[in-house]
Amino acid sequence: MQQEGRIIQDVVQVAGLLDQMAVEIAERALACNRSPLHMIGVRTGGLWVAAALHRRLGLASPLGELNIAFYRDDFSQLGLHPSVAPSNLPFDVEGAHILLVDDILYTGRTVKAALNEIFDYGRPASIILAVLLDRGGRELPVAADITGVTMTLKPGEQAKLTAADELSLRLFQTA
Repeated sequence: MQQEGRIIQDVVQVAGLLDQMAVEIAERALACNRSPLHMIGVRTGGLWVAAALHRRLGLASPLGELNIAFYRDDFSQLGLHPSVAPSNLPFDVEGAHILLVDDILYTGRTVKAALNEIFDYGRPASIILAVLLDRGGRELPVAADITGVTMTLKPGEQAKLTAADELSLRLFQTA
């Protein structure tokens, strides 16, 4: 895990971003006859965001969660040590309309891994990607359909979502 540095900015309006995202999801997905909509959060931060959105939207379908650690194509390069925790998709993926939720979109590799795992469960009818923060810097051709906030981070800056009493998004300056 990367060491955090000096906090350079607190993004305190996470609740407001989630409210805005929920409205956009309702308008874009639910109004387009993508019903029922099944939500999946990418563990860990994406699952926190998904849980908050799931509550706001009042979806009938249970929240699914993905552990994509073994699907990452770069975990050995990043020094990640995947924890052995299974994914939980409590609904049939085949033919389903899915809202995939993650916290921070950066290179696109997490989304690629999530899509690979979802397709191992079946072929969904559609997938909408929602992210709390799009920080740019793509290495793969991946774009979010719904974004809470877009920021361009400078070299040496990192973003991190934490969940103490409430979700908090912080920017750090690292070494």
